[in-house]
Parts: sequence; C-alpha cells; structure tokens
Amino acid sequence: MTILDGKKVSNDIKNEIKAEVDAMKANGEKVPHLAAVIVGDDGASLTYVNSKVKSCERVGFESTMIRLPHTTSELELLKKIKELNNNDDIDGFIIQLPLPPQIDTQKVLMAVDPSKDVDGFHPENFGRMALDMSTFIPATPFGILELLERYNVDTKGKHTVVIGRSHIVGRPMSILMSRKGWPGNSTVTLTHSSTKNIAQITTQADIIISALGVPDFVKAEMVRDDAVIIDVGITRVPDENAKRGYVLKGDVDFENVSKKASFITPVPGGVGPMTIAMLLKNTLLAREQRRE
Repeated sequence: MTILDGKKVSNDIKNEIKAEVDAMKANGEKVPHLAAVIVGDDGASLTYVNSKVKSCERVGFESTMIRLPHTTSELELLKKIKELNNNDDIDGFIIQLPLPPQIDTQKVLMAVDPSKDVDGFHPENFGRMALDMSTFIPATPFGILELLERYNVDTKGKHTVVIGRSHIVGRPMSILMSRKGWPGNSTVTLTHSSTKNIAQITTQADIIISALGVPDFVKAEMVRDDAVIIDVGITRVPDENAKRGYVLKGDVDFENVSKKASFITPVPGGVGPMTIAMLLKNTLLAREQRRE
C-alpha cells in the first residue's frame, strides 16, 4: 500500500512554481498576482484564505485579500468583481465560498472574467474542460490528477467510481477521468445520494474518488483488493480527547480500507494541500496567458 502524500507533492509543486517566479523576477517581469475576496467572517473560510496568502508569499506571488462584511449586498459584491476584472495588475482572483444568503452564488461566479477565474468555476471554463480544451481546471480535481500522475497510477481502461456530484469536485472528476489522455481513459460511474446499492458498485471499482462529506462512509467491505482510494472528504468530528475538541475525518474508514488499497490518500495531508498548490499553478498559467 502506497500513501498518496499530498503534503509532499504540494511542496514539490510550490518549489517548482517558486523557481519559475524567481526566473521572472530575474528577467524583470511582473510576477503573478492573486486576489481573494471573502464576504463575512466564517472561521474556516478565513483560515483557508490566510493559508492561500501565505502560500503566495512562499512562491513569490503578490497577493491581495479583500474582506467585506457579511451584510454586503449582491450589487456591492458585483461592483467589486467588476473592479477586479478591470484591474490589469490582478492576474487571477477567487471568491471564497460559501457566500451569505442574500447573495446569489451563481450570479457572482458568472460575473468573474473567465480569463481570471483561477478557481475554474465559470461556466465557460467548465465547458472548455468538458470539451477537452485548455482551460483552468478546478483546483481540487486538478490536484487529484496531479497526484495520480506523480505517483504513476494507471487509469487507462480502469473502472472509476466517483461518489458525489458537486460542481466543484464530483462532476468535474467524472469528466476528467473519462477524457482521452492520462490521467483519464477510464470508464466512470458517477454515484450520489439517490444511487441504489452503492456498495455493489464500489466493490467493482479499480479507483474510488469520494467527495461526499460523510465521515467513514466508505468501509472496507465496499472496496475490492488493490483499489486506488482518493478521499476528498474532510469533516470536523467532535472529540473530547482531542486538543482542539475535534478531529478531522475523511469519507473513508482509513484504518481498515488502507489494508486493502494499493494507493490511498490520508486525511488530512492528502487531497487538501494539493488544492492550494493547484490554485497557485492556475494563477501562474493566468499570468502567462496575459503576458502573451
């Protein structure tokens, strides 16, 4: 059994990006600039955005964090997005989700200039991805592809079962794993909350990608020997004995499933660190495209 170490791979990617940015600086070129917009004071979102800012510093990017109060109206947020779209200094930006209830998330994501949409959420970028055209791939699916590639996991002709159909992970993963090329060329089954006999389907899978958000959902009896397990889920589970009062759990019963798997991602330290690394990679790509 091999651990797919997202922490190590994400560090490798950040080092590669830093080398590229150092070369840009040496040539007197403008370095990539990533902006993040956060509305409200959700603790998890703030932590996540702060870690993005720190990662930008590490690789030599410029970064801007724009904090807006939770009372911000949809109109005010759309105005801020327009400013960022028109700001030539900003190469890419993200709108941290979730947004407060008074704001239509879809309307906001549609307003982002696709050439600056480094999260890969705009319908134009999603459509380009579905058509196998060059585009920004959403950071988490992009990170999963990178893990599979760097650990040389064979996906051709394999049966991949994706659990969860979100637009952020499940749906794009089902498209990417079935595309021509590598990682890809697998036969994909997309399962979700209405799928019947899900265990029957997962026991036939060579690769399982679970993005459900239900702790320990994937049990050992649901997995065949030597399956590849990608656990995207990360949930805080209360635990009195833990220092913080909670532990982080994935969708997969790691202790028992890892005994059967050929490759498996841990939680934390698997897919999570890859998401920020690939966001940086998308921002570098945005900078290169704007330079052209």
